[in-house]
Amino acid sequence: MYRCLHIARAGLACTVLVWGLSCSRRSDTPSTGHAESYFSLADYFSKEATRLQQFAPTVAKTVTKNGEAEHRTLRIDNWQNELALFIDSDINKPAWQNSYRVDSTATSVTYTSRDPELRTERIIVEKRPDGTVNHIRVVNRVSNMLYQTEERLDYHPDSAYQLVKRQWVRFIGESHYTISGTLK
Repeated sequence: MYRCLHIARAGLACTVLVWGLSCSRRSDTPSTGHAESYFSLADYFSKEATRLQQFAPTVAKTVTKNGEAEHRTLRIDNWQNELALFIDSDINKPAWQNSYRVDSTATSVTYTSRDPELRTERIIVEKRPDGTVNHIRVVNRVSNMLYQTEERLDYHPDSAYQLVKRQWVRFIGESHYTISGTLK
């Protein structure tokens, strides 16, 4: 019954493993003792995970792999894990201090990678007039001889989140995943 969810988890586990093996040495730089120059996804989503853990909303969750969908209504046991892909997309590392172009308006800030080797290609943070976050979009890409992946992560506080992923693994082929959660 939960075959699609298990397949998606296995695909994401494979993604994390391959991504970890393909990371450049720059991502191993410790992030202590520096001033953050960009919006911190790690801080924001860690606080969101704590808040949602306490609030314990019911989530209507849909997992789709290559067109096969599974729907469930549940409570998330571990929001830190649920939001891990957002947290892992944080760009506040000392080695990346000048690696992103920052474009801002009164209601949004966009961070665009200047280095095509960086996994996180773009982050868009949209804010309400009162300064609170309204929407976050993250675009990640990894490409090497064995593996290519594109991820689009969207988060709307107190409303919904979504991961849309396309991955291609040599000798295995292409897969498409979508994980959507609507908070109730």
